[in-house]
Amino acid sequence: MFNQINPTKESIKNLAASYPKDTPVTMLNILRFKTKVDDGSESGLAAYQRYGALAQAHLKGAGAKVVWAGEVVHTIIGDAAQQPHQVLLIEYPSVDHFLSMILSEAYQAITHDRTIALEYGGLLACQQISK
Repeated sequence: MFNQINPTKESIKNLAASYPKDTPVTMLNILRFKTKVDDGSESGLAAYQRYGALAQAHLKGAGAKVVWAGEVVHTIIGDAAQQPHQVLLIEYPSVDHFLSMILSEAYQAITHDRTIALEYGGLLACQQISK
């Protein structure tokens, strides 16, 4: 889990082309914070918390909801030295709702805090397979 923080244009293009339209999408966020942001002025967690507070309005506008959020306390399988700090599940009504949000100028204006906060920021688009 290194140096993966922001989506590439290719990953966004592939998501838009391959995810079923008009189908809810749940984004699994896997987050590992920097101890300190690069200029040393604050913790990565503090920068991410600021981003999270600003992102709330964008999530609401996209019709999204936080399904679950939690702190990772122990790695059972995997590299404990690179254990993520938090995991979030955010559900959007459709992939178009998600894409409209993240590609908007207003949302892009707040992403700096997310970028400076994270050592790793995995994001997986998930489709429910059963209820």
